[in-house]
Amino acid sequence: MVDIKSSDITDKQIYLNRRSFIAAAAAAAGGALIADSRVHAQDAAGHGRRLMTVHSPFSTTESVNTWEHSTTYNNFYEFGTGKDDPARNAPAWKPPQPWTIAIDGECAKKGTLALEDVLKGQVLEDRIYRHRCVEGWSMVIPWVGFPLANLIQRCEPTAKAKFIEFTSILDTKQMRGQRSDVLEWPYVEALRMDEAMHPMTTLAVGIYGEVLPNQNGAPVRLVVPWKYGFKGIKSIVKVRFVEKQPMSSWQINYPKAYGFYANVNPRVNHPNWSQAMEVRLPSLFKRMRTQVFNGYGDQVASLYQGMDLTRNY
Repeated sequence: MVDIKSSDITDKQIYLNRRSFIAAAAAAAGGALIADSRVHAQDAAGHGRRLMTVHSPFSTTESVNTWEHSTTYNNFYEFGTGKDDPARNAPAWKPPQPWTIAIDGECAKKGTLALEDVLKGQVLEDRIYRHRCVEGWSMVIPWVGFPLANLIQRCEPTAKAKFIEFTSILDTKQMRGQRSDVLEWPYVEALRMDEAMHPMTTLAVGIYGEVLPNQNGAPVRLVVPWKYGFKGIKSIVKVRFVEKQPMSSWQINYPKAYGFYANVNPRVNHPNWSQAMEVRLPSLFKRMRTQVFNGYGDQVASLYQGMDLTRNY
């Protein structure tokens, strides 16, 4: 194992340019060099798919994991259940172009949005969040994205919209994991509306200032830093506003272990292991006590006031 190093993330006080993102996303999907000169105007990036970002005030000051750590040790069951399966199997995946997101349910603005239109006018932020998985390991990852609330407001949900449901892409030809019965496909996840509207809840399109790699959930995924990692649905193709609490994929497949709320809580154990401690990767010897809400309690504890979080896990 190698030591954790700080990532070299340069704050750029400029807004996302639509053409820059499109060029970068095309390069990520096809492996080509970026043609847009405004991307090249930034500091050289080791992977050649740079995004324009500003720094997020929600970022932690902890040292981040390296690109290699964060892109080679992943949960993305669509590409296999092993931690190295996504890095091995996902790079060959060719996402549909253009990428679209269907908007449905209790909202005024139903329809289909191209990702480039979702991103138009958005300010992308470097959001350095602690990332905690239910298996007992954690990393610090510098996501690039924008508040989910921005998209929600654009959709104009009605008063009946109490929850928001997300669905991942279904592509059994290219995603070998979807040819197994480990989960019911496509993958579905959901949040309560106030959780979704919290400013820390992020739609991520990149990491380390660069376009999101396939194995990390390209081209757009959910990041909710006070929840366990399985709440981070990847490759989102549908957003639906609903009145009643929906069932997520892990609730359906293993309800004793994976509840709807999934807040990081050291007092709620997985049926097979304790959640009281975590290992900060890449060192197997860097053990630390698990923090309630993954250390973000000051920001989010009020969302759950009066709830029994050992029952609502």
